[in-house]
Amino acid sequence: MENEIRRQKTVEELRAKLKDKKRIVVKIGSSSLQHPETGDLDYTKMDILVRELCNIRNQGKDVILVPSGAIGCGRKALHIKPPFTIAQKQACAAIGQARLMTTYQRIFSEYNHQAAQILLTKNTIEADLNRKNAQNTFNELLAMEVIPVVNENDTISTFEVEDVIGDNDTLSAIVTALVGADLLILLSDIDGLYTDDPRRNPAAKYIPIVEDITDELLSMGKASTGSSVGTGGMETKLTAAKIATYSGADMVIANGGDVRVIHRIIEGRDYGTIFKANRDKNFNFTDFIDNLHRA
Repeated sequence: MENEIRRQKTVEELRAKLKDKKRIVVKIGSSSLQHPETGDLDYTKMDILVRELCNIRNQGKDVILVPSGAIGCGRKALHIKPPFTIAQKQACAAIGQARLMTTYQRIFSEYNHQAAQILLTKNTIEADLNRKNAQNTFNELLAMEVIPVVNENDTISTFEVEDVIGDNDTLSAIVTALVGADLLILLSDIDGLYTDDPRRNPAAKYIPIVEDITDELLSMGKASTGSSVGTGGMETKLTAAKIATYSGADMVIANGGDVRVIHRIIEGRDYGTIFKANRDKNFNFTDFIDNLHRA
C-alpha cells in the first residue's frame, strides 16, 4: 500500500512538471491520421494536430513533429497493392513525402506558422560531421520559431525502409537526443504501457509510470502493434524510451485517437504512461543505434 501511494505521488509530481518543458518532440503513428476504412488521410485529425503544435509554439516552447505515413500516402496515390519491393516503397515515399509536406505546410500556414521538412538517414546520425550539421539546422529552425517535420529519407536509403531505425518510434527518440529535447510524446493506437497486449489479454494491467527501464520491462514489449498500417510495436516504444530517458528527456506513451491529448499531457493531466528521465552521462545514442543494427 505504501509503495502504491509513493508511486502515485511520483506520477503526480512528474506530470505536474510537464507544463514546464521547453523543447518537445511529438511522434504520431500512421493509424492516428488515417481513415481506418480506406487508409486515406484524415484531414480533420491533421488539422487538429497542427493546431495543437502551433499552440505549443505560441506558448514559447520549441516543438518538433515526427509523423508517419509517407509510404502509405504514396501507395494510395499510385494505387499499388502489397507485396512491395524495396524500390516500390522508395518510389511511394518520394511521392508520399511531397504530398504530406504540402498538406502540412498548407495547414500550418492557416495558423500563421512555418513548417520545414527534415529528412534523416542512418548516415546522418552516425557520421559526426553530418550529425553536427543536422543539429545546427534544427537549432536554427527552432530559433526562427519554425516547426520541423521530420521523417526518414526512405527515397534513398534502404536502412530506413527495412531496418529498425526506420521505425518512427526510434527515430523520434533519436531526434529527442539529437536536439536535447526534454519531452517526447509518442502517440499510438494504445493508451499506454501494459503488462501484456490488452487487445489479446483482458487481464493485462496498465502501467502508469516507469522509473527504470529494466530487462523485465523490455521483455514485455515483444508483442507487435494491433495496427495494420503502423510498423512499430511496444518493443520499439521501449527502445525509444531507453534512448529518450537516458538522454535526459521524460517520455509519454498515449493514445493518438484524439490528438487533443497532446495539450492535456502537457497540462499534466492523467493521460498515458510516463517514463521518467534518467540521464546516463555514459550513454551514447549513436553507439546504441549502431549496436541495435548489429543485434
